[in-house]
Amino acid sequence: MMNWDQVFATRAGRMKASEIRELLKLLDQPDIISFAGGIPDARLFPAEAFGAAYAEVLSGPDAVPALQYSVSEGYRPLRDWLVGHMARLGVTCSANNVFIVSGSQQGLDYLGKLFLSPGDTALVTFPAYMGALGAFNAYEPAYDRLDPRSNREVESYRDKAAATGGRVKFAYCVPDFSNPTGETLSRADREAILDLTEALDIPVIEDAAYQALRFDGDNVPSILALDLQRHNGDIDAVRTVYCGSFSKTLSPGLRLGWIVAGKDLIRKLVLAKQAADLHTSTINQAVMAKVATRLFDAQVDTIRAAYRHRRDRMLAALDRHMPKGVQWTRPEGGMFVWVTLPEGMDGADLLAKSLQSQRVAFVPGRAFHADGSGANTLRLSYSCASDEMIDEGIARLGRLIEGEMAGV
Repeated sequence: MMNWDQVFATRAGRMKASEIRELLKLLDQPDIISFAGGIPDARLFPAEAFGAAYAEVLSGPDAVPALQYSVSEGYRPLRDWLVGHMARLGVTCSANNVFIVSGSQQGLDYLGKLFLSPGDTALVTFPAYMGALGAFNAYEPAYDRLDPRSNREVESYRDKAAATGGRVKFAYCVPDFSNPTGETLSRADREAILDLTEALDIPVIEDAAYQALRFDGDNVPSILALDLQRHNGDIDAVRTVYCGSFSKTLSPGLRLGWIVAGKDLIRKLVLAKQAADLHTSTINQAVMAKVATRLFDAQVDTIRAAYRHRRDRMLAALDRHMPKGVQWTRPEGGMFVWVTLPEGMDGADLLAKSLQSQRVAFVPGRAFHADGSGANTLRLSYSCASDEMIDEGIARLGRLIEGEMAGV
């Protein structure tokens, strides 16, 4: 038999199965209460609007171009809609600054490919989005901690990167309702990240997948919007790379995301896409342009209301059922609550016991830490959970944790 391991590139050893993707398989088991997959609720998708848009695209003059190859940059009407969308977020740009990708995950992969040589360093939060770590890992980087409240000297980042044989190449963060913690960076934190990246002369990758899902509090300008202010509105002068997604608002199944950045970077991203898949699905882009134009704001209002209710229900259940010594975040939006267990407890061990005795699933926190720390943490998602699931699942989990703390 062929020994595949002997011919894999060294980067293949950095590729690991996503714990979240594996846990999603549990959703097929009807007795499992799952807080694991951070996915949107399919019952909230505007399915009829998508059906009508596909029928419209395929029955009219757009049918032939929708079924044909297209430009690598992306379908122009969708890019034009995104120019207006970004303007509402305080970002002035042109269609030449907008690049369509097959889901924002593809965008992260392209950025890792463009920026990282083996041994280079990526600055990431601890914890960080697991999918980003997976995308970057293939390019064999080292990781250092991005903490906007740190007092570290700039040279310490360069020295640590040099010790692993490379340079600091970028900073990556999810500033709004972060996956996995649900936390939001303040304006001061975002300015501090810009200060650090300017001092290091590196880009900052702003993963804005959850930006639209604010339930409470005041909107905070995106890092890109703040960067634009520093450069008198010149989008081609900024160092911020903004990654957006339709997956958390309209539909993940169409696999559509976008990147907004200066034209010099966009041109390189286009080359990466031409070498990978030529362009994102033309018909899906044409359909998304119609649906986004007609009901984006209304759909966001609908899902905000639903997820806000579930967030409130989960926080109330945690207040009732979690024993003293357990802490959790109180997100202003998004899909996640981050739980910190007492020191010495292990989220992975707790998951195994929970699945066996309580039939409750969640994601252990270690996988979100680039350095393998965070064993005593876990992520809960409320996005697909009913009131009954939340009440019963958190009660079961609270009893299990209390028993573990008592040594039962």
